[in-house]
Amino acid sequence: MRAVYCRDWRPFDDLEIAELPDPAPPEAGLRIAVKAAGVSFATSLVVQGKYQRKPPRPFTPGTEVAGIVEAVGPKATRFKPGDRVFAVIDWGGLAEKAAALEVNAYPMPAGMDFAPAISLTNSYGTSAAALTWPHLLNVRSGETLLVHGAAGGVGIAAVEIGKILGANVIATVGSADKMAVVKAHGADHVINYRETAFREAVLDITGGKGVNAVYDPVGGEVFAESLRCMAVESRIMPVGFASGTIPTIPANILLVKNITVTGLNFGYYTGWSPHDARYESEPRLRPLMEQLAAWHSAGLIRPEVAGVFPLDGFRDAMAMVLGRQAIGRVAIVFAEEAKRLNIG
Repeated sequence: MRAVYCRDWRPFDDLEIAELPDPAPPEAGLRIAVKAAGVSFATSLVVQGKYQRKPPRPFTPGTEVAGIVEAVGPKATRFKPGDRVFAVIDWGGLAEKAAALEVNAYPMPAGMDFAPAISLTNSYGTSAAALTWPHLLNVRSGETLLVHGAAGGVGIAAVEIGKILGANVIATVGSADKMAVVKAHGADHVINYRETAFREAVLDITGGKGVNAVYDPVGGEVFAESLRCMAVESRIMPVGFASGTIPTIPANILLVKNITVTGLNFGYYTGWSPHDARYESEPRLRPLMEQLAAWHSAGLIRPEVAGVFPLDGFRDAMAMVLGRQAIGRVAIVFAEEAKRLNIG
């Protein structure tokens, strides 16, 4: 099989494509003929050795795939060859074949294309957990939700899920094009933070009351300013730090407003963390993924694909991600799927 190959820590552009043996299906897992795989900012950190989890080298990067089951291990019971699945994997996604544990694999919704399906893994999974689990943001009908980075993969997911939950959704983005897309995905109010200070705009929209929940994949000053446009007894969640700056939290504001800060490392539940909790988390995670599939089948969520690239275009795919112009997710597609989409 052909795969992106990382021999040692290096910039993503310095990776190569290599011919590698097909992976064997894990004993309790699957070998998937990959039709689409995700690339993300986190992928660029992993290959440089800058992520909290470091795969054994050499390895093939990529943690999100969608494709067709090709073989199953002797202890796999949920799937059979020919099934369409999406899966979170430890690494190995940017390849024509990938091995996945059955605990991290899920049936694809009928009629869903492979490229959008990669978003159901980490992007929509993260947002669904963040917004619905009781110990996290737990957004309820009638509340106001502020979503930053709303044109990214997790941002679009948060906007759509917020509307499903009955929230009034305020979204922040950095361009007119992104405003239009986020509005089309259901946001009630969209603020271009490059033209308008979002803190003042949010207070104006809410009549000075502030928002009940904040979903923040940006960090830095965005987090600090968000605290100043939140309501009493509201909740805020850092999901990532796309700004490059980890914020310092002023505890006095938390105290005065009775604000709750909660964090989410979704990788904890899928195995991508120092403590592998994928098996103990399955009773919570599998119903979450089934709910996402049901929402897609009902037309309530529509994952946005910013661009699709053939395997040979893996560097161009990452350039789109790192250029911060992508609206939604960026995917690598393989073989027949690339031909069907007329790319490569």
